Amino acid sequence: MRRFLLALACACTLSVATAQGVLLAPKPVAPAAAKDFLTIANGVVDAAARPATAWNGPRNGPRAQSGKRIAVVAEDLHNGGILGAIDGVLEAARVIGWHVKIFDSRGDADMRLKILADALASRPDGLVIAGGDAHALLPALRPFAERNIPIVGWHVAARAGPVPGTPVAMNVSSNPLEVARVTALAAIAQSGGRAGVVIFTDSSFRIAQDKAAAMAAVVRACADCTLLEVRDVPISRCQELMPGATRTLLARYGSRWTYTLAINDIYFDYAAPVLTQAGLPNAAMAMLSAGDGSESAFLRIRTGTFQTGTVAEPLNLQGWQLVDELNRLFAGESVTGYVSPVHLVTADNLAADRGDRLFYDPANGYRDIYRRIWQRP
Repeated sequence: MRRFLLALACACTLSVATAQGVLLAPKPVAPAAAKDFLTIANGVVDAAARPATAWNGPRNGPRAQSGKRIAVVAEDLHNGGILGAIDGVLEAARVIGWHVKIFDSRGDADMRLKILADALASRPDGLVIAGGDAHALLPALRPFAERNIPIVGWHVAARAGPVPGTPVAMNVSSNPLEVARVTALAAIAQSGGRAGVVIFTDSSFRIAQDKAAAMAAVVRACADCTLLEVRDVPISRCQELMPGATRTLLARYGSRWTYTLAINDIYFDYAAPVLTQAGLPNAAMAMLSAGDGSESAFLRIRTGTFQTGTVAEPLNLQGWQLVDELNRLFAGESVTGYVSPVHLVTADNLAADRGDRLFYDPANGYRDIYRRIWQRP
């Protein structure tokens, strides 16, 4: 039992496979504790699936610092999570009275530093990075810091909070490792502790590597589950690579492959059609994502088309938080360090918290609370 609890509580180190290779699971732990592990999984999953709780974020802070110009640099606007967070930034910016200019790297590694240079040339008062890796972007972030331009990010590091070694004052996110563990435990709970799992990740991002490692550790701790493979597919090349990867895995594992976990819903956008074309019934494969709760993911869950869960981020709320964190920095105050609670969306709870509109927006009054903090009507 102690080994199981450690698998849930710690961030385990795992080498993620390259695009050409895979990572096979070692021998699972003793079957004697399988029932206990399944009990733990069911308890964690039930807690994560409960409706949004009351607001547990900040209630006090500086009034609106008016008239600011904000540059938002997106890793890729085709990513539903990034788009949802930026929509929240735009909504909050209208309330606080800021002008926002958006720059899109389009998932192109060669474009990232150039786009940040373009953002700097727009002479912003503050910078928001949506997606990407803060450490990889460091050369292009230093000029912002040299000009005392505050920087906040969304999903730009493996942990929420300030990003050590970079000028990013706050990385807004749920706890990525908790998100990953809940995702893997949901697969174990749904399968009755007998899942045959493939995990999709993107090794170019540390946050993705850590999520995959956490999911793999939980699957390995399930006595009667099998980790078939960890497959590295860059998010920016999902449309190109996922159909072929899905066909290859179907041919390799056949009926042994029953559960698919991924670090982002976008993988399933291109895997699900292949499963349908292959004639798989929806009950033959279950997909669960460790982020971010895209519209297409909600639609698949609602229609029962392979996907059975997503650990959805409160994207719009996190956009408001990004604005609030920047506002605090403009006022010379510290960031809040607020971390959104983890929430698992399934067919049973999808209609709650605006899920009927195909996104997760907790009904905890965050808009009114931020308005009061900023002293905006």
